[in-house]
Amino acid sequence: MLQRRSAIGLALALAFSALAPATFAAEVTHAMGVTSVPDHPLRVVALTNEATEDLLALGIVPIGAARSANSNPWYDHVAAQLADTKVIGEELAPELETIAALEPDLIIGNKRRHEKIYEQLSAIAPTVFAENIQGKWKENFSLYAEAVGKVEEGKAVLAAYEDHARKVREALGDKTREAVTLVRFLAGQTYVYSNDSFSGVMIREAGLNRPAVQDREGMAELITKERIGELDADRIFYFNYEVGDGGANKQAEEWMAEPLWQNLAAVKAGHVYPVSDTIWATAGGIMAANLALDDVARIYELKLQ
Repeated sequence: MLQRRSAIGLALALAFSALAPATFAAEVTHAMGVTSVPDHPLRVVALTNEATEDLLALGIVPIGAARSANSNPWYDHVAAQLADTKVIGEELAPELETIAALEPDLIIGNKRRHEKIYEQLSAIAPTVFAENIQGKWKENFSLYAEAVGKVEEGKAVLAAYEDHARKVREALGDKTREAVTLVRFLAGQTYVYSNDSFSGVMIREAGLNRPAVQDREGMAELITKERIGELDADRIFYFNYEVGDGGANKQAEEWMAEPLWQNLAAVKAGHVYPVSDTIWATAGGIMAANLALDDVARIYELKLQ
């Protein structure tokens, strides 16, 4: 009976949404095709953490958004701005009925995450999907800016970011020759992050390099303790995907106690730095990108002009 009522509620919400007036100003080409979007939408739902902070950077507070990963409900760097935003489920499991009840005039999601529910979402409101996540964050940001009718504002936000990155690179000077390893600890698993990951892109944006063995395409690779020697670099940035049970922190502690880890040149030099998993891995948008650059400036003790 509960499922039947839920289905009826969703159907009614869809019907109401279909009757809602909208002024369609543009057609946006995206990962699922071409969608007519309303002129300057005011009621936007974001299905990914990346899209949520990108909308905020464009001056739009979404009426609904997926819960920030492992947060209750939002990442610290966006929590204040999302005080009145409705949680519409998890990034991997959006709640269609909750979304429909918000009566959005635009939905922004991601093909990799939400392809199977695209038609259902499109029945609620015009829906625009980015193709992928992580390394393509700049392209995704530009797509979202187009979808909400803020192309020029989006260009200005990206230009400010590029200026930030330029200042970091210039302040690094000869230190841009350094190579940085990126390690992520999860409960029972350890990954080394490659060039196509968000963190891999951010290291390049800061002007830094990767060790030869890590300088490759792809997002990340699961490694074992026997391969700790491959992590050596001038500096090591690490981040823990902690879900509240202490598993990721324990994994990091166990690895760092290993003799192979203790023998790494970066470890001996004291050049191992914890950074936020939210900023370097899970958030994935332009606000996180700027904060990652701030981390580089802090770690290298830079004075930005």
